Amino acid sequence: MVSLKTTTIRSIAGAAILAAIGFTLSGCNEKKEETAEVIRPVKVVEIAQADTTRKLDYSGAVRARTEMNLGFRVSGKIVERKVDIGQKVKPGDVLSRIDATDYVLAVRRSQADLDSAEKQVQTTALARTRAQQLFDKNVGSKSQLEQAELSNDQAVATRDSAISALAEAKNQVAYADLTSDMNGIVTTVNADVGQVVSSGTPVITVAVDGEKEVLIAVPEMDIAQFKVGKDVKARFWSDAALVLDGKVREVSGSADTQSRTFAVRVSVPNDPRVLLGMTATIEALADNTQPYVSIPLSALAQKDGQQIVWLVDRGAATVHARGIKVADFADDGVRVAEGLKAGDVVVAAGTQFMSENMKVKLPDTVGQQAAANAAPAADIVR
Repeated sequence: MVSLKTTTIRSIAGAAILAAIGFTLSGCNEKKEETAEVIRPVKVVEIAQADTTRKLDYSGAVRARTEMNLGFRVSGKIVERKVDIGQKVKPGDVLSRIDATDYVLAVRRSQADLDSAEKQVQTTALARTRAQQLFDKNVGSKSQLEQAELSNDQAVATRDSAISALAEAKNQVAYADLTSDMNGIVTTVNADVGQVVSSGTPVITVAVDGEKEVLIAVPEMDIAQFKVGKDVKARFWSDAALVLDGKVREVSGSADTQSRTFAVRVSVPNDPRVLLGMTATIEALADNTQPYVSIPLSALAQKDGQQIVWLVDRGAATVHARGIKVADFADDGVRVAEGLKAGDVVVAAGTQFMSENMKVKLPDTVGQQAAANAAPAADIVR
């Protein structure tokens, strides 16, 4: 007969055995978890050939190659403006007019002076004729004849001066009308009715019909890339399909005192779709003094204060940090001056999850390309 004590001992021993088995199995699971290797799938980018040129984009406005800043040739008060901004004009059209009352009075005064000078010429001519007759009859002296001739010459000179003064006064009246010299479009009105302007003050600006150009402002770091005669492309915001071949026509020799940029004028063909005032983008290619490679912005990371990328070892399928030198940032990514070469494969996304020698799973197309030099697939960013 089995005693109660024996049964209790057997129960305790069985429980101990079960606990030992449980601890053993738990330890095995922990070891398996510790030895399990993390393999992270990654998106990568393969470095293409280094760029030997870079693209420069600068926006500007379309303007006429020739603009006339028209002003009155005489001073006065503006009494009439006959054109508005955007209006087409042709040679001889009156654009503005000043009060010509004083100039009309000057014409009358000059006319009166001329009439008086004409009378004086007639009087001195008669005196000279009489002196000549007396001298021929030996009645008058030689000095009297010479005096009469001199008086007549002075009268003729005074008349000629009066003729010039009258012509000048008439011109002053004509200058009271501001007219256009060429076909064009009014782009600016600087003075209006009631304003008193002096001679030469710009009143109205007319953009002459014909060749157009784009005016851009280029900073000093890129101005050396713009030379007179350089071929460029002109794109227009109003029509993405409109692209014209342009040529640098003029480069300013000094920078603007406020913006510290240089004015560059680019001639474009006379296309009816290109209107004055349109916004255009000038695209030019600049030679790199040092070839650059490009990577996506998402591939750029930092480690210990240094800019790095995670380079992929295709054979071992691991990643390693590599320091790089960034040249600049562009719309399409980051331009790298040092640290990468054509053919390198770097992690393009998820750099914050990378660590040294981490195992990664590359896209299948990467392995196929490494083995068979196949064409790049859609999941490989170039």
